[in-house]
Amino acid sequence: MAGSSAPGALGAEPEFITGAHPRVLAVTGPQQYESVLDAVHRAVPPVPDPFVDLLPATGVKLTPRHYSYLKISEGCNHKCKFCIIPDMRGRLVSRPAHAVLREAEKLVEAGVRELLVISQDTSAYGLDRKHDTSPWKDREVRAHLTDLARELGSLGAWVRLHYVYPYPHVRDLIPLMAEGLVLPYLDIPFQHAHPDTLRRMARPAAAARTLDEIAAWRSACPEIALRSTFIVGYPGETEAEFQTLLDWLDAAQLDRVGCFQYENVAGARSNDLPDHLPAEVKQERYDRFMEKAQAISEAKLAARVGQVIQVIVDEVDAEGATCRTKADAPEIDGNLFIDEGFETLSPGDLVTVEVDEAGAYDLWGKPV
Repeated sequence: MAGSSAPGALGAEPEFITGAHPRVLAVTGPQQYESVLDAVHRAVPPVPDPFVDLLPATGVKLTPRHYSYLKISEGCNHKCKFCIIPDMRGRLVSRPAHAVLREAEKLVEAGVRELLVISQDTSAYGLDRKHDTSPWKDREVRAHLTDLARELGSLGAWVRLHYVYPYPHVRDLIPLMAEGLVLPYLDIPFQHAHPDTLRRMARPAAAARTLDEIAAWRSACPEIALRSTFIVGYPGETEAEFQTLLDWLDAAQLDRVGCFQYENVAGARSNDLPDHLPAEVKQERYDRFMEKAQAISEAKLAARVGQVIQVIVDEVDAEGATCRTKADAPEIDGNLFIDEGFETLSPGDLVTVEVDEAGAYDLWGKPV
């Protein structure tokens, strides 16, 4: 055990390990990955930084080279009845701010043009750490989403925020979007709009206040794009509750929307709720919901024809270039297609285009 570290569940009782093995250099708790690395670096100072630099320059990524997911925390403190993530992942454990920024900086240096910030609850980042600070460059950075987003925005890549619960402090992110530090895009899991349905889900029931927040966000940053996902056919959902959801969607005018029909998940508490809906009812409500969402998307995209915007190139083949606007996350949102003047483009390029055609979910444009 000489010259080693001891990570894992017993890390919560360091005296137990050091008492039996006094030559152990460090003891860390479960999921404290950065603590392990920091302990190794204290014992063997990196020259340069071997735990990163021994990897390929592009790191270990399964995404295309020009964008990368950046996980800032693991676990979730919510107890939604349809979800088993807290049982699988545990409670919220946030990474130190300096560790997130160090990874992000390495990714950008390796050519990443877009950072997709993810976690199970991005808004809660740092809550478990009491929003502590850690040294970064010549300053201290707080483990708080607003501070982290500001620092990430200074690295020179697009920064896109996913899974952002609409806590009050989210409004502090909007000025960063208006300034161009963070993409004007919020992925917020609303799930439903009727307060009774939300209560059965064990989620905050504040749909009316959420509409006020959305209006305030758009006032501060008119170009903001809002994406969300919803569940239809949740146990006990009445026709009136579903109609409230449709009316709320009309009022909210979200830019990007996904929808799922409720299904039981092994281990979820919602399985035991009464009044599960027949499959044909869930399908019918799903169809009505998506018809409404598509009409909203189609109208919003039609309004973009004639605009000059910046896009990022994802793929180029013999037929054209597949790109995304700032309002589109990879794999889940729409695309902008360029079918003329694309021959010199490469994945990762940022291109200014004029939008000349719109569909229900996608745009077409030409470089300017």
